[in-house]
Amino acid sequence: MLAGPVAVSGPVASDGAAVEPEVDPVVTRWQREADLLLAERAELTRLSGAVEVSLPGQLSVTQLVALRRDPAALARTLRRPVPVEPNPYARRGTAFHTWLEQRFGADRLLDLDELPGAADADAAPDEALVELQERFLASEWADRVPVEVEVPFATVIAGVVVRGRMDAVFARPGGRFDVVDWKTGAQPTGAAAEVAAVQLAVYRLAWAELAGVPVDRVGAAFHYVRHGVTVRPADLLDVTGLTAMIAQLPEDSAHS
Repeated sequence: MLAGPVAVSGPVASDGAAVEPEVDPVVTRWQREADLLLAERAELTRLSGAVEVSLPGQLSVTQLVALRRDPAALARTLRRPVPVEPNPYARRGTAFHTWLEQRFGADRLLDLDELPGAADADAAPDEALVELQERFLASEWADRVPVEVEVPFATVIAGVVVRGRMDAVFARPGGRFDVVDWKTGAQPTGAAAEVAAVQLAVYRLAWAELAGVPVDRVGAAFHYVRHGVTVRPADLLDVTGLTAMIAQLPEDSAHS
C-alpha cells in the first residue's frame, strides 16, 4: 500500500502556532558580507568593461597624455564629462610661468585649455616663485633667447585635431630646434615619465609642421626648474605611434 504525500512542518508551539526558526547571527553576517562582495565585484566588472564613446573630433595635448596613462578612464571622462569651474590662475601652472612670459616679452591672449602649465598636475605653489626664478637664472636656458614662446597649434593625428600650446622654442645650429616645456613640479620616473613624454612627442610634430622642417630636426625637452634638470626623452613617439595610441580610444566599443 502506497502512502500519500507527507507534509513536513516546522516546530509548533503548544497552542499549535508555528514557531519561527532561530536565526544564527554568524550565518546572517556571512550572508551580508557575501552580498557586499558580490556588489563590489559587479561594480568592478562594470568599471573595467569597455566604455561606449564616440571618438571626438578634437583632443587637447593634456587629454592625449591622459589617454596614454589610462585609455578607459579618458573614455569614461569623454562619455560623461564632469563640469569643472574654470580657475585661470590654478591652470596657469604657478606664477613662475607668468614671470617667464614677461621675461621673454610674451603678450598673447591664452585659451584656458592651453595655458602654460595646464598639463602640470603637481605645479609648484606661487610661494615658490623666488626659488624658481633663482633656479631658472642658474640654468642653461637663462641666457638663451627663444625664437617663439607660447606657440599655439592645431595638428591632425589619426583624423583627430590635437590642440595645444608650446612654452618655448629655441633655435640650434644647422637649422635645428629645441621645443622646451617648463616644469615646476617633480620629475617623474618609470612609466610616469613615458606617459609625460607624449606631450613632447606632440610638440615636436607640431613645430616641425609649423616651421616646415623634417621631424628629425626638432628636439624636445622638459626642463624641471626646481631641480635644474633638462630631460630629453629618447624614442619619442612619431606620428605612427601617436596614431596607434589614439586608436586605443574605442570608437564603438560595447558598453557593459
